[in-house]
Amino acid sequence: MVLSGVLKIVGSGFEFILGIPALGGSIILAFYWTPLLFMLVYHIITLIFSKNANKPIWGPVVGIIASTVGFIPGLGMMLHWAAFICLLIDGILTFVKSKSNVTQTAA
Repeated sequence: MVLSGVLKIVGSGFEFILGIPALGGSIILAFYWTPLLFMLVYHIITLIFSKNANKPIWGPVVGIIASTVGFIPGLGMMLHWAAFICLLIDGILTFVKSKSNVTQTAA
């Protein structure tokens, strides 16, 4: 399913912004940690779509961890970067595997 790949890549963009040291921290503090709650819900939804499509779930799991521990300043920033990288790789691999599955079934 392409939707899980799209959700992972969009989520990686959000995690990228939250991982920028001054900007991400400012956004999180300005909105009273609501972005962390939003990202937690977002990653849970992505996890559900990935699980239903039988796609890898390690990207959303790292995102869930980053959202729950993201309130700790230094650790949170590093976890947002880890979530960004994991979600980006997971999303790209989801698209590549989906494309190869379509090609194999068409042949």
